[in-house]
Amino acid sequence: MTTANKITILRIFLIPFFVVEILYFVQTGNELHRLLAILSFASASILDGVDGYVARHYNQWSELGTVLDPLADKLLLVSAIVVLSFDHTPRLAQIPLWLTGVIIGRDLMLAIGAVVVRLVVGKIVVRPHLTGKMATVFQMLVVGWILLRWDSHYEPLHTWILGAGIYTAVSALFYIWDGTKQLSAHPSSSPVKNKSTDFAD
Repeated sequence: MTTANKITILRIFLIPFFVVEILYFVQTGNELHRLLAILSFASASILDGVDGYVARHYNQWSELGTVLDPLADKLLLVSAIVVLSFDHTPRLAQIPLWLTGVIIGRDLMLAIGAVVVRLVVGKIVVRPHLTGKMATVFQMLVVGWILLRWDSHYEPLHTWILGAGIYTAVSALFYIWDGTKQLSAHPSSSPVKNKSTDFAD
């Protein structure tokens, strides 16, 4: 259990606190709960960079870390997007259900694809794409904009929502392409030569 992994686990523990504070704010309208939700979301996001720096600087790479770090990222963003996809007016703006469906659908599809590649190939190589990073940036912009209650600026919010949807969908296509290439390159995916042809030779 490295220091970097402990920081990642702290990020995961902040997620239920964030969700509970959002729900309390929606129910009571108490601004303290909204501020605590913003603080916990910002802290978890900042700690994402901190645990990465600690892992690189102090050479604390571990198998557990490679699983926990992306899991913490996904849990934070998906939790925020799912909670904010419900109608909380007039407290908070609502994330369109189509965007929530695109994000969750992509993550489920990639998880299933990763399992398939791992079972067939024995290992999986994940190559980060710019579109995936941009999707994360736009998703965080959407969540942050809503939490800060900049509801009067609807045009930018619609831009962030549209950008999140487009980049999320495009990044899914890139990852599917990568997974398909890994499956195609594996020997078990190659056509088996007909035995009768061998005898004929």
